[in-house]
Amino acid sequence: MPRLRLEGLSKVYPGGVKALDAFTLDIAEREFIAVVGPSGCGKSTLLRLIAGLDEESGGKILLDDRELNGLPPRDRDMAIMFQNYALFPHLTVAENMAFGLKLRKTPRAEIVARVSESARMLGIEDLLGRYPSEMSGGQRQRAALGRAILRRPKVFLFDEPLSNLDAKMRAQMRVEIARLHQTLTSTMLFVTHDQVEAMTMGDRVVVLRDGVIQQAADPETLYRDPANAFVASFIGSPGMNLFPGRIADVTGGAAFVHPLFTWRLPEEWRRKLAAYSGKSILFGVRPEDIGSAAARRAVDAPAIKAEIGVVERLGGQSCLYLQASVESGRSADGSAFASRPDDAQGCHAGQVVELPVFAANGKFFDPATGAAIR
Repeated sequence: MPRLRLEGLSKVYPGGVKALDAFTLDIAEREFIAVVGPSGCGKSTLLRLIAGLDEESGGKILLDDRELNGLPPRDRDMAIMFQNYALFPHLTVAENMAFGLKLRKTPRAEIVARVSESARMLGIEDLLGRYPSEMSGGQRQRAALGRAILRRPKVFLFDEPLSNLDAKMRAQMRVEIARLHQTLTSTMLFVTHDQVEAMTMGDRVVVLRDGVIQQAADPETLYRDPANAFVASFIGSPGMNLFPGRIADVTGGAAFVHPLFTWRLPEEWRRKLAAYSGKSILFGVRPEDIGSAAARRAVDAPAIKAEIGVVERLGGQSCLYLQASVESGRSADGSAFASRPDDAQGCHAGQVVELPVFAANGKFFDPATGAAIR
């Protein structure tokens, strides 16, 4: 039995703006769900509907098979954390953490014990007497998290809680929240625009676009086997390169033909793509499969000749952003793509390189629907 079940959840704002469209998902007890997507895709709307802060236009919200529709937030057994922490500036950390328990008339001895326990769990025992203005962003984040923990809810809802922190603190807080999830028995929904947060924290990741679920899967499946071209290009940093081309008959059998390269299809792909013979198609390949050692070892690997536009050096790894130009009649058709080779030492902007493509790891997508061809 799922802990939280969302059945056809929808939200339409005045003027016909559809923020969420028939969102359906079963979330297991103690599961960590990360929801990711571009701005305006409906992520925050989803959390607000679940928390009871907004009224749904359709669908059901069930917690342990109990319907929550119409219930006020206080009766839903959930805790929500926002981007701005929402700490009372005139209260100390201990008072902020205890505020909800005092409203529920929890005995003082129990409040003190639970505040102490949560502070110890988050490593903020020495901050209990401070006010929010006396703390850093990361410390305020921990205080807000401690306040949510004290409620011991069945479901935690996180609405981009790390976006105000610097890169180092975000990484640290990701670890803290993941550790907290292992310690507590609560189900967690974590909304973010940062795919690194989603992929590193979520047991499953839900990719949203225009209020519609594009794919819900574990991070590895999402990366290796995207359901459509949008997921393929959105997940990954940078995302999957998408090359528009066609399936054509060449000497030796069918091939994917692009102005930059031609790849003779193995028998498995010939069968799968038989219906696309002579038609347009999208071929996707990850940056790490262009210019890699595996690509250089592959038999019949096609190669792309291109000019390096930008070299993004990331310490142990580098990413190349390239531009290839192909003369087509009187016009020049530009094609941009990214590569993450095993060794980019000596690469520089303006350099012309020829990079092999490990096409066997590639994916094909229908150009009309964007759906993956499997």
